[in-house]
Amino acid sequence: MVSKLRQDITAKSKSAGGALGGLRMTRQRKLVYDVLLDERDHPTATEVFIRSKARMSSISLATVYNCLETLSAAGLVKQVNVGRDASRYCPNLAEHAHFVCVKCEKVYDIGLKCNEEVESVWALPEGSRIDHLEVAMKGLCAECNGGDKRSGKMEEQV
Repeated sequence: MVSKLRQDITAKSKSAGGALGGLRMTRQRKLVYDVLLDERDHPTATEVFIRSKARMSSISLATVYNCLETLSAAGLVKQVNVGRDASRYCPNLAEHAHFVCVKCEKVYDIGLKCNEEVESVWALPEGSRIDHLEVAMKGLCAECNGGDKRSGKMEEQV
C-alpha cells in the first residue's frame, strides 16, 4: 500500500497542476515524504530531519521544514498539534483522531469504529457539517498502563 501511495504521488506531481499544486516533487520533498511513509510514528520536524539526514547528508533542517510545510499545504500529510508540544506529521489522510500516551509520548492513529461517518459520532448543532476534524486524546497506552487493556474509558475520580 505504501508503494502504491508513492506511485500515485509521483504520477500526480508529474501531471499538470500536480499533487503539490503545480510545484515539483523535488528529491528533498520526496525524501521527506518517504520518511513519513516509512515509519508512521508521527515524527516531529526534528525527527524527520534526523532520518532524512541519514539518507541525504546535504539536507538542512530549514529544507525539511519547508518540505513539510509544502506537503501539508498540498494535503499530502497532516500537521498534528497536541497542546503546546512540537507539531508532528501524519501521512494518514483518512478521517481519524490521535491518541497520545502521556508517558512514552507515542502517537497512535485512532479510526472510527464500524466505518461510521464522522458526523454520526458527534452531537453537532442541527444543519452543521464537519469540514476539518482534529481530535486528540491523551492517556496511557497499553504498554505504559502495565499491559492493562481495559476498554479505554476514563476512570471515575473519587
